[in-house]
Formats: sequence, C-alpha cells, structure tokens
Amino acid sequence: MRRLILFRHAKSAYPDGVDDHDRPLNERGRADAPRMGAYLAAETLLPDLVLVSSARRTQETFALAGAALGPVETREEPRIYEAPAERLLGVVREGPDSVRTLMLVGHNPGMEDLARSLIGFGDRYAFARMKQKFSTAGIAVIDLDAESWGEIVPREGRLDRFVTPKSLAASEG
Repeated sequence: MRRLILFRHAKSAYPDGVDDHDRPLNERGRADAPRMGAYLAAETLLPDLVLVSSARRTQETFALAGAALGPVETREEPRIYEAPAERLLGVVREGPDSVRTLMLVGHNPGMEDLARSLIGFGDRYAFARMKQKFSTAGIAVIDLDAESWGEIVPREGRLDRFVTPKSLAASEG
C-alpha cells in the first residue's frame, strides 16, 4: 500500500515585474500554509519524502506547512513546476520503494489532473468538492494498492480525503 499526498501551493501574489517562477505567497497564503501543515500533523498524515516544485511559492508553502511535521526528507524537484499530469505521474513512479507516503507540492492544473486520473473510488463527497475546485493550499490524500511506485496506474487509487483551508474553517466554526 502506498499513500500519495498532493498539496497545491498556497495563494500567491502577483507582483509587477516578477517572473511566474519567482512569485511569493500573499498574506492569505502565508496564513493558510501553516494551517494545512498543522492539519497534516494532527491527522498523522506524515510523508516519508516530500518533492517540492522549484517555484518560490511552493518552496514557501512547504517551509511554512512543514514546520508542523517535524523532520522529513525534502527534495526540490524542478520537473513539478508547470507540469502536466503525465509528467507528475512519471515523477511519482520514480518514488523509492522505501517510501510509503510520498508528498508532491506543486501547481494546478497538473495536481488536479493527476488526482482525477489516479482516483477510481473513495470519498465521493470529497471527490465532488475536488472536481469543483482544487483550490490553493488544497490537499488530496490518495491511497494506492501497489507494492512499488512504479506500479501505479490510473483509476486504481482511493481518495481518502480532500481538504482545503475553507473546509477546515467550516469544520472549526
């Protein structure tokens, strides 16, 4: 059994004259990222390995969220930046066999498209929310019945949950 956590970067700013790759998080993103990290820690959704896009907003997202997770192996993965689902799946399939829970921190539409392509069953309400909008700082947790990452195939995953800052706020309030 493998678990894949897809974490879309938190809300970013659009400063004038700043290249897309170098865009920072905005105020809301800087608040949402640690909230999502606290959720992951509270739910014991702890990755063995985190692959983070090289973009500034993904790096900032995981730096803020990851503080709640304690020490976890983290690698920058440039192929995640602006990647379509097919490339992301290739990155996932290269996951080391020693890793049971892998997290990707990346971008849409690739993250949403990858989640949709992998999910065959699971929480239908969470899937409906995810299909409606894989919002910034959204997290999809997908369980995969495979002995190795290289065996991952489309439509075989089970969506365990899909969580957003908004859904957390609704459950708290």
